[in-house]
Amino acid sequence: MKILITGGAGFIGAHLAKKMIERGDEIVIVDNFNDYYTPQLKRDRVENVLKGLDFKLYEADIRDREKMAEIFEKENIEKIVHLAAMAGVRYSLEKPELYYDVNVMGTQNMLDLSVKHKIQNFVYASSSSVYGNNTKIPFSESDNVDAQISPYAASKKANELQAHVYSHIYKLPTAGLRFFTVYGPWGRPDMALFLFTDAIIKNKPIDVFNNGNMSRNFTYVDDIVSGIMTALDANLVCEIVNIGGDREEKLLRFIEVIEENVGKTADKNFKPMQPGDVPATVADISKLRKMGWEPTTRIEKGIKNFVSWYKTYYKVQ
Repeated sequence: MKILITGGAGFIGAHLAKKMIERGDEIVIVDNFNDYYTPQLKRDRVENVLKGLDFKLYEADIRDREKMAEIFEKENIEKIVHLAAMAGVRYSLEKPELYYDVNVMGTQNMLDLSVKHKIQNFVYASSSSVYGNNTKIPFSESDNVDAQISPYAASKKANELQAHVYSHIYKLPTAGLRFFTVYGPWGRPDMALFLFTDAIIKNKPIDVFNNGNMSRNFTYVDDIVSGIMTALDANLVCEIVNIGGDREEKLLRFIEVIEENVGKTADKNFKPMQPGDVPATVADISKLRKMGWEPTTRIEKGIKNFVSWYKTYYKVQ
């Protein structure tokens, strides 16, 4: 099928594009290569992850309604995986207006164009952050999510509400995927795995928040990709779906595995909880499992793959 991936030069987007091209889908990528982190990493992702593969790439912003309309008119897209967004909880506290502009208004453009062009399925990235300070573990799609604690999380909850409206009024099939702490090679520089690996290699201290009393469902990028493809192929009508690992990992164990692969011990600065952060995110993944999906990569393998990529990309001896 002909599928548009927004944010296709991003961490998840590039890996997804690769797998979908390899299975025979015709892929159109839209990305604005913004400077939230170095655009060169995004360009290198496209050049390396998608090397030798056939796809179309448009350098465009999802907020540019006119440009996006041109792309829709030209490409005759059948399905969409909408990943383009401002990411990250902490930066959203500094630039909330930017997060709402990109994540909410940009998504509004995508939904409007999807209705106009009769898109068969609109799959979009939500986030585990919508669960806020939910104390019920694991987090289930049926849980109440009316208490977000960061602008980023609020923007993702807004996306879910927008999609529900468009499914209800215009019968646009939508599926919101709540991602749980994605990691792996070519990952974002603002994510913990990148920050910790970079600091340990450079003999710099790392900040460990909530005094290390944190846990996450770390989800390897290949498992996220297979989950997205499972949801896309299921042609869900109006659903919210968790995609996360099947094991709750303590942050200190996560750091320990990084240390093992780098070959150095981290100098840890233990700090209190950061605004907008939560102590634990644990996914109930039974809904996606019923569709035939399973996460397969443990942190021991996933972190090893990341550290190997980091050392190669940054030419670390």
